[in-house]
Amino acid sequence: MNGIHDMGGMQGFGPVTPEPNEPVFHSDWEGRAFAMNRAMSYAQVWDIDMSRAAIEQLPPQLYLGMSYYEKWAYRLEQLLLARSLVDADEFAAGHALRPGKALPRKLAAADVEKALSRAPFGRPASVPARFAQGARVRTKNIHPPTHTRLPRYARGRVGVIECVRGHHVFPDSVAIGQGENPQWLYTVLFDGRELWGESADPTLKVSIEAFEPYLEPA
Repeated sequence: MNGIHDMGGMQGFGPVTPEPNEPVFHSDWEGRAFAMNRAMSYAQVWDIDMSRAAIEQLPPQLYLGMSYYEKWAYRLEQLLLARSLVDADEFAAGHALRPGKALPRKLAAADVEKALSRAPFGRPASVPARFAQGARVRTKNIHPPTHTRLPRYARGRVGVIECVRGHHVFPDSVAIGQGENPQWLYTVLFDGRELWGESADPTLKVSIEAFEPYLEPA
């Protein structure tokens, strides 16, 4: 979707300044927000693409004003509300007001290490890959109202297939509850000037991971 989260190539936001010796969490609540998000992901009520889409749907004034883990906490609240696992009056009260609802599974201490790992997203291919290494392709100029992994700055641009990455779960479908819909995934290499214009560094190269539905022959 064309949300405020898709900031690649945008100007006017200032430099990215890494924090020296940055801690994993700046406050205890950030660690709790991380833990609660992981616990609910393990419960299998939603998946990673649905959770990413929930952050993408934040209004710009909230997205730009929130820290990283504030977005995580707000995202979790919205997902819980949308699935009626917690009610608004319970958030307002700061505690449960009625019995909890059953989850598909619950995170136990013995499962924490497994919950922190990612399940493989590769799937057997039912059709051959449309593009081969070295093929010139153009990304489609799409503007879906829902989740997509194709960044805005790379749409409608010509690049070269650098690598065929296999057949994987398609996030665009999973995020809106339409199943895995596996697709071929490619690394596509672009010249910087193809993306940013003649004023770009002529030595710059940019690669992205792009699913087959995003691409057409150039």
